[in-house]
Amino acid sequence: MLEGLHPQKPTHVMRLVCDEATARAVADSVMETFDPTETAAAAFENEQTLKWEVEVYFSSPPDDENLRELIRVTVSPSAAASLTIETLAEKDWVKASLDGLSIVHAGRFQVHGSHDRARIPVNAIGIEIEAALAFGTGHHGTTRGCLLALDAILKRRRPKRVLDVGTGSGVLAIAAARALHRPVAAGDIDPVAVHAARSNAVLNRAGSYVHPVTARGVRHQALFSERGYDLVFANILARPLMRLAPSITSVAAPDGDIVLSGLLAHDVSGVLSAYAAQGWYLDHRGDLEGWAALTLRKRRTRPVRFV
Repeated sequence: MLEGLHPQKPTHVMRLVCDEATARAVADSVMETFDPTETAAAAFENEQTLKWEVEVYFSSPPDDENLRELIRVTVSPSAAASLTIETLAEKDWVKASLDGLSIVHAGRFQVHGSHDRARIPVNAIGIEIEAALAFGTGHHGTTRGCLLALDAILKRRRPKRVLDVGTGSGVLAIAAARALHRPVAAGDIDPVAVHAARSNAVLNRAGSYVHPVTARGVRHQALFSERGYDLVFANILARPLMRLAPSITSVAAPDGDIVLSGLLAHDVSGVLSAYAAQGWYLDHRGDLEGWAALTLRKRRTRPVRFV
């Protein structure tokens, strides 16, 4: 369910099998409480059991008693009593999940693992993501929502300058580069993610277009564009998105698009307010799996819509 920032070396995972509402509430509660750079949550429906599950990955051993108390108070005593905490081996935790994932369809884009390489149609843009420590496989609502937003934008225009803030595994930067055959600027605060994104770009024949850099937000010389970016992606989390509103605006072209995700429904109004203060309005909203992807445009004559 969550995509964006991630723990570099996850050591423990919390698991819970429950109903959808509980799974989403547990993931939401944990992510609002713990440092998002050291914790990653996923809430999803198991395709085999048809039951909802929540997994929370930690980069250091969580306090079992405090974690259960948090879930007991914010969600329910039954959820707190049912969760389990396991120690992870150092093997790739992403690889274990990727091996069983199906192809993600998002307009002209299809995100897949190496096991599905031969199944991608010749008229689709296949993006193969290898197992790595960088979070961002594309197999959930936030990244798929951004890919669908990109697909819609490409139907009305072809951006010349594109930036991916918080690139993670590089899915969005690679998708834009493959579709446009142009360089795409990309950065991430996590050097492990930057390395993974670079490797994925090479794997997907976009190595000459995508050169990710380690950067906090847009603070890197390689991310500067004198004419501004026609399209900016930022698929991270609500609070960082609100803090970055002025700096993202400073690098976006006045007639460009900004695509934001990593937002739960209750995050949308706050994020829109932050960007409305910079002159942006909501052009389109897409909701998938409880997450929202927002496409913003800047027009002085158009009011901000809150949806």
